[in-house]
Amino acid sequence: MSELNLSAIHGIDEINFHGEFAGSRAKNHETFQNRMNTNGKVVASIEEAIKASGLKDGMTVSFHHHFRNGDYIVNMVMDAIAKLGIKDIVVAASSLQAIHSPLIEHIKNGVVKRIETSGLRGKLAEEVSHGLMDTPVVFRSHGGRAAAIAAGELHIDVAFLGAPSCDAYGNANGFSRVEGHTTNCGSLGYAMVDAQYADKVVILTDCLVDYPNTPCAIPENNVDYVVKVDSIGDPKGIMSGATRYSKDPKELLIAQMTAEVVQASGYFYDGFSMQMGSGGASLAACRYIREKMIEQNIKCSYALGGITGQITSMLEEGLIGKVLDVQSFDLIAAESLKNNFYHQQISGEDYASYANKGAATHQLDFVILSALEVDTDFNVNVVTGSDGIVMGAIGGHPDAAAGASLTIIVGPLCRGRIPTIVEKVTTVTTPGSVVDVVVTEQGIAVNPARPEIRERLVAAGLPVFDIKQLQERAYRIVGTPEPIQFKDKVIGLVMYRDNTVIDVVREIDEYDYNA
Repeated sequence: MSELNLSAIHGIDEINFHGEFAGSRAKNHETFQNRMNTNGKVVASIEEAIKASGLKDGMTVSFHHHFRNGDYIVNMVMDAIAKLGIKDIVVAASSLQAIHSPLIEHIKNGVVKRIETSGLRGKLAEEVSHGLMDTPVVFRSHGGRAAAIAAGELHIDVAFLGAPSCDAYGNANGFSRVEGHTTNCGSLGYAMVDAQYADKVVILTDCLVDYPNTPCAIPENNVDYVVKVDSIGDPKGIMSGATRYSKDPKELLIAQMTAEVVQASGYFYDGFSMQMGSGGASLAACRYIREKMIEQNIKCSYALGGITGQITSMLEEGLIGKVLDVQSFDLIAAESLKNNFYHQQISGEDYASYANKGAATHQLDFVILSALEVDTDFNVNVVTGSDGIVMGAIGGHPDAAAGASLTIIVGPLCRGRIPTIVEKVTTVTTPGSVVDVVVTEQGIAVNPARPEIRERLVAAGLPVFDIKQLQERAYRIVGTPEPIQFKDKVIGLVMYRDNTVIDVVREIDEYDYNA
C-alpha cells in the first residue's frame, strides 16, 4: 500500500503533530488555572457590567417580559445607566408593563430616546399616548421582533436578561431547582432571541448555581457577563399560582360556542395542533375543547404559544402530545417545563418569525385569540382602548393569526357600554385578511373569504350572522360610539409581522400635558 501524500492532496507542506498536541495540553492547563482563580463571567454590579459592555450614548439595550408586572430588571438597569450619565438610549423590550413607569422620568431626562416593544401598559402607556416622546414608539409582534433582530433591522448593542437560575459562566434558565427559590418564570423564549443576536449579553440572576446549569435556555457561549442581584422580580407579578377558569356567564357562553365552531370547522381531527390565548373566554374554550377530545377520542399533536396549567394538565393526561412554550403564564406551566420532557421551551424566532422556515405558528391548525375591537372588515385591535389610549400589546396575535389554518377571534359583543364589534377599529394590529371567524355570545361571523367554513358552521346549526349584523346589534344595545379626537402627532408605529407599517397611533387630543 502506497504512503498517503497529504501534501499533494491538501497543499500542506508540513504537519507537526507533536507540536499541535503539546499546544493543546498547555491550553487545557491554562484553562484549568483560569477556572480555579476566577469567578467565571461574574462581575460585581450592574454598573460594572454596563461599563464592561461598552454601552455608549445612542446605543440600544434590550429586555424581556417573562417576569411581566413583577419585573425588576428594566428599572434597575435603566437607573444604573442614568447614574453613569449615558443618554439617548433605545429601549427594545419584548413588552413593557405598568411596573415600568419609572421610564417616564428617564424619557424626560434624555436617558431614553426611543422605545421598541410589543406593548405598553399603565402610566407609561398613558403618558406616551398623550405625547410624552418626540419619537414614535415602534410596536412589533413577537414574531416580527424576532425577525427584525435576526435580520439586523433591530440591532441590539447590549441585552440585559433576567434569569431565575444561572451559573458563573452564563448558562441560564427560567427556573431554578434550588429549594425555596420563588422567582421562576418558566420559558425564556423571547430572551433567547436577544441572547443569540445581541453584541453583548448580560445575565442578571438572584440564584447563582453550580456549573453547569443544565438544561439551559441560554447557553454560556451567548453570554458575556453575569451579575448576581438580590431579586430579579416579585413572584406575585411574575406568575399566578394557576390561571383560573372564568365564571363569567358571558365568557362561558362564548367558550362553549367557540368549541362548537372548532368541532364543526373541519380542523378538529386526531392529531390537530392548536394555540390558545390567555383571556377568560379562550381559557374556558380550552376546557370545552378538552371535553370534546375525550368524547371523540381525539388527541392534539402539539400545543403552542403562551402556556397555561390547563395545557400542561392535558399534556399529562395524554390528550396533548407535545407542548412548545415561548412564555409560561402560571406556576403550573413553569413546573411542567421543569419536569416534563415533552414540554419544551422555544425561542421567539422558532415560535413565530415570518422569516423562519421552521416557525411553529406556520403549522397550526387553529388558534383562538381575543380582541379589544373587531371591525366589519374583520380587522382586529389589541393595542388601543376605546378611548385611544395604548393599553395592551400586539404579542403573537398577528403571527398566530397569519400562520394558523383557522383563526378564531373571541370576545363579547359589548364590554359594559363599549361595543367590541365596530365599523372601524381604532388601531389595526391584525388585518382582516388573516381572520376567519369571530365568536361573540350573541352570534358568529365568518369572513366571506372562507365560505366553506360558513357552510360547515351553518350545517352544524350554529348561529351565523353577517358581521355587519353583529356590529349593528352592538350599536343598538349601547349606542353609536363618539369618534375619538386625535392630534396630528404620531406617537406609535404599528408594524405588521413582516415589519411593514400597518397603522399608526396618534396623540390624544384635549389633554393638558403639563397639568
